[in-house]
Amino acid sequence: MHFWKVHGLGNDFALVDATRGGKWVTPAQAAALCHRHTGIGADGVLTVLPSLCAAFRMHLYNADGSEPEMCGNGIRCFVKYLVDHALTRELAVAVETGRGVLPCRATLDARGAVETVSVDMGAPLFERSRIPMKGDGEYVGQTLQAGGLTFVASAVSMGNPHLVVLLRPDLDVVQRLGPELEAHPWFPNRVNVNFAAVRGPREIDLVVYERGSGITQACGTGACATAAVCARLGLVERDQEISVHLPGGTLHISVPGDGAGIWMRGPALEVYEGDLFLPGEGRR
Repeated sequence: MHFWKVHGLGNDFALVDATRGGKWVTPAQAAALCHRHTGIGADGVLTVLPSLCAAFRMHLYNADGSEPEMCGNGIRCFVKYLVDHALTRELAVAVETGRGVLPCRATLDARGAVETVSVDMGAPLFERSRIPMKGDGEYVGQTLQAGGLTFVASAVSMGNPHLVVLLRPDLDVVQRLGPELEAHPWFPNRVNVNFAAVRGPREIDLVVYERGSGITQACGTGACATAAVCARLGLVERDQEISVHLPGGTLHISVPGDGAGIWMRGPALEVYEGDLFLPGEGRR
């Protein structure tokens, strides 16, 4: 199997092109490929697939073989691959995802390679049934207790479920509370947990404990979810780019005042490509 190693701000993936002979791997194979010591090492596996409603379809596995609905860093890497490897000649490309068809725009560097990708991530969904989360109505700006701490929490979907907690993202706190909150009984499909501290009206510090992957260097949907919650609470400005600082770098998020789709802008990089035999299939 031929693959490419790609990443967006350190949130890394093995990418397989099933439109050019690559295989759509099984969940168990995806988990084996993502293993940091015995596989390629990645937060997930991206697969390029044909689509009936867009230019291409993006499929994603988490590092544990589970299937999330959407990944912001993943879709930027996906678009970079499409443009840099001439699967499309357009810089504006629509990609089918688990959250629907998302418009994307690539920007080239001086060498003609994709440097950054902007994505219309869709509108945030605050209704509990849409997240999904147990209970009725919305869960925004509520007091929550966990691990002996009390903090403000909000739940939102960006196509995948997110819990945003206003708690300084110190690594020991994230490691301690992340697993507990990810598996909170309120969320039937588990939840991505975003630990956020607002620096100012256009700056947020963020660390994300991702569902199925643990702490990652960056999370695009998490940055969008956090910006949406903070805008809803009046902590950051709307209709301006907000700098969301993650361990792997900074994403730029725009939350519109009219409730339309949130735009995310950030880099994508290709690290290397190679060939390997799939776990369970043996060497050829």
